[in-house]
Amino acid sequence: MIEVKGIYKSFGEASVLKGIDASFEPGKTSLIIGQSGSGKTVFLKTLLGLHIPDQGTISYNGQTTESMSIEEKRQLKQDLGMVFQGSALFDSLTVEENVMFPLKMFTNQSKAEMLDRVNFVLNRVNLKNSNHKFPAELSGGMQKRVAIARAIVTNPKYLFCDEPNSGLDPRTAIVIDNLIQEITDEYQITTVINTHDMNSVMEIGEKIIFLKDGLKEWEGTSNDIFKTDNEAVVNFVYSSNLFKKVRKAYLEE
Repeated sequence: MIEVKGIYKSFGEASVLKGIDASFEPGKTSLIIGQSGSGKTVFLKTLLGLHIPDQGTISYNGQTTESMSIEEKRQLKQDLGMVFQGSALFDSLTVEENVMFPLKMFTNQSKAEMLDRVNFVLNRVNLKNSNHKFPAELSGGMQKRVAIARAIVTNPKYLFCDEPNSGLDPRTAIVIDNLIQEITDEYQITTVINTHDMNSVMEIGEKIIFLKDGLKEWEGTSNDIFKTDNEAVVNFVYSSNLFKKVRKAYLEE
């Protein structure tokens, strides 16, 4: 469980986050949506500890980051998994070496133990026997699955994804969405996803937070978003004629 209370963040005179309250539960995929410049990326980086809030608190399982000891903060880093936009794999490392990297950073496991864990997560994301391939030899969807394997190799409690479907074709994007949701449910991970992909919103949006100008404008589920009369949400989510037709059909059922 992650709980955010009254988070403010500014850069110089630019106020980016303006008193956001939110909670994210284990076993659920929570999506952060909003226009470019709404504060999504800053919010995600603040949750990760890459930005320190000017005001407010962030609690992980009831404990604020300010109250944690050095050892507890180190453990928290190990408990965080991150899927970066564009996958961010090391081109010069094999799949196996990419996935093993966090284990070398955060654990004292033997090489055999690390390899067992790497093989386990690669199998889980359907990349068995891909250990010795390099990122350049993989499709975009396969690279994203390697990134997910690397993110979960330390068995994290919290998973953060920044535009996980960026650059993927619609069919592959659905595969990645389903994989993230399955892993979230299977391991009861608290998953937070920044996305512009409205298909993701409709398919895996168990909780959706819409940011506008640094404020939490709306919160609900994928079902709620069809019925909302919030003008800002409707204009953002249903900006295309196709999604307008989908919403109309849903409301007429």
